Amino acid sequence: MALPLLPGNSFNRNLGKEKFHKSQHWGYCNNVSMLLGEDKPGIGGEPLLGQKPKPKYSVFPKGIGSDAPSWVAFDKQVLSFDAYFEEEVPDKNQELYRIRHCKIYFYLEDDTIQVIEPQVKNSGIPQGTIVRRHRIPLPLPHEDQFYTIDYFNINTDIIFYSRRYKIVDCDQFTKNFLRKLGVRLNPPAYRPEDPYTMERQKIADSMKPLRPYECFDTLRQFLEHDGHVLRFYCTWDDTESMFGVPRELILHYFLADDTVEIKEVLSANSGQDAVPLFLKRNKLPKYAPTGLYPPGAITDRTVLNVFGGLVGNKGRYILDNRKTGAVHQEFYKDCDLTIGSVINVWGRKIILCDCDEFTKEYYRKKYGIKDFTPIPYKALHPPKIERKFPPYTGFGSEEDSLCSCLGLFPKPPQKDFKKFMEKDRNGLESNVLRFVAILITDNPIDKGRKFIISYFLSDDTLSVFETTQKNTGILGGKFLERGRIKKPGQELFKSEPSEYYAAQDLFVGARVCFHGHNFLLVDADEYAFNYMEKHANEFSMADINIILNKLKAIGEPSSREIKQIFAATDPEHTKMIEYDSFRNLMVNITNGKLSEHEIMTIGRYYSVRDEAEMDVNFLLAVVQEQLKKNTFENFRQLFATFVYNDCKKCGLLPHDECRTICKSFRLPVADDLLRALLTMFEDCKEQVDYKKLVDGLNWRENPITVFQTIRSPPKYEDDWSGQPQFLPVKKIKYLPLIEDMFGTEE
Repeated sequence: MALPLLPGNSFNRNLGKEKFHKSQHWGYCNNVSMLLGEDKPGIGGEPLLGQKPKPKYSVFPKGIGSDAPSWVAFDKQVLSFDAYFEEEVPDKNQELYRIRHCKIYFYLEDDTIQVIEPQVKNSGIPQGTIVRRHRIPLPLPHEDQFYTIDYFNINTDIIFYSRRYKIVDCDQFTKNFLRKLGVRLNPPAYRPEDPYTMERQKIADSMKPLRPYECFDTLRQFLEHDGHVLRFYCTWDDTESMFGVPRELILHYFLADDTVEIKEVLSANSGQDAVPLFLKRNKLPKYAPTGLYPPGAITDRTVLNVFGGLVGNKGRYILDNRKTGAVHQEFYKDCDLTIGSVINVWGRKIILCDCDEFTKEYYRKKYGIKDFTPIPYKALHPPKIERKFPPYTGFGSEEDSLCSCLGLFPKPPQKDFKKFMEKDRNGLESNVLRFVAILITDNPIDKGRKFIISYFLSDDTLSVFETTQKNTGILGGKFLERGRIKKPGQELFKSEPSEYYAAQDLFVGARVCFHGHNFLLVDADEYAFNYMEKHANEFSMADINIILNKLKAIGEPSSREIKQIFAATDPEHTKMIEYDSFRNLMVNITNGKLSEHEIMTIGRYYSVRDEAEMDVNFLLAVVQEQLKKNTFENFRQLFATFVYNDCKKCGLLPHDECRTICKSFRLPVADDLLRALLTMFEDCKEQVDYKKLVDGLNWRENPITVFQTIRSPPKYEDDWSGQPQFLPVKKIKYLPLIEDMFGTEE
């Protein structure tokens, strides 16, 4: 009798030693005896007994295909196989085994494999990923190698971790890939169904009724017309009821489901309750001749009682396909809604009077309707009663008294804040027009008095300041407080607002009356002239085109005489005449039809001016003084930045770009002063010579001592005494004026 192999048996020990020597053997490394793995070959590189050579390269021959690595060449390329495996079910009588279908994915980039089982509803077993993605080793005795693409084909078995999978088919990409590799594909195998799943499907199918229920498919209509709404403007005459009035309605017809919604348009102070909807969105039935149907009379389906009352109290009902007892009710469709038609909305007759553009286009395309003449439906509003305000009482200002009549709670009058922000002082822009005025009086003492009238554009206010004159016996100073001044000749207590002096009423030669004092404006400062000429569309007295048109109309009949007068005034043929002579000529030619301001505008337009209107050295001296106080010496880097931004290397840069560069260096100079300085170094194309600019700013190498030689400090506009700041117009070029008036002589 053979003895069993026990742990202490000598044969068992020898067998274990033999297995150990097959897998491991001893070797020497640096004259040290070490235990080596089974991969080390024997003497001469020959494999030892029991060793299996491993492939040095992949299964594909070297040199065939692309040289790109596999993770690049086969990126996102996966082979998909349809497979199934059988699973025993020992604990259930209903089924002995189970067929489980799955998908096998082979990733070409790294030869990894993943097995996924699709989810089956109410299966009761965990499904999803059966084998996670990784390289799967071959079954014994080749467990040291892994599955490659060579092991996959249709109608073959494959074993993953002792579970046998039957590959039945694959997708088209997998078939094409395998054919390119030279694999002969087997025909697809039979795919068995799970018996228990089929049994459950039969039970589920038997529970479903086989009666021919009707199917109302409204999905297509919804998808085609979702969001498309027809809008009609309609009216309902409700005058027959007590306190009834015609009501204005808006009808919405939704093309997606043929439903109707009606909203009521309520005017302000109508006295009616504001409800969200006049008719809730629903299908609108046409009014039946017999009246309304009782509840339950209209149903989507009808049934028939097969046995009636023959079998006790029980009955058997089936679906009535013929709809013998069905009640058909018609609903309003889009074809029933046209302009001028009357629809019945639950007993209320509503007239469709008009529609929007989308509705017109819809009926034009679908039904070919072209006439969309609207029906007048809106009631005529009573004439608006003009509101009359009570006359001014004399207490407070007129605007303040008017605000007490506009509401129950009086509010202070609102100022034009936008105009205030636009016309307020901003840098060198003072937005104040200053004029020199004298009193119109016969009193010899008051004839020599001079006044400065300042008009503030931000709030349309005026102030009068009298200049100090020596040995007159009259103290100068504030003559009139700043405020708005009414024009003379207006009634004090009246309902209409009074008229105040505006900027257009002030010009050289104008006569104004301020609280009983008559003034004649005889001159203005340079800023006033420039502002009025810049905004010539607001000031007609400074619009050269309007003035030239007046001159043409006046002097065209005697154009030859006017030319002879101008030529006689210039005996030396210098083509220029003095301004005083020019003014006297214009007064004689126009017979006083041109104001003094218009004559001065012509003289300024055709004058001979000096180009240097501001001392550049003085401006540079002021800027250098500010730079010196703030210890700014970074001139080399400033010049390097200018050169870097000069792409054309011409030494010129635009005005705005130079200003931006100076701002980036935080140049301690006011913005208005910087703009004026950049303008001094501009050419005719508004290009700044930045080299001259930097040289002028450099107070270390190019100091300007003119600043110390100035005897009197500069005067600001607020200190203007009525004297011209710049040289007045001296000479006039009359030939361009004659050409603009009468044209060029042939």
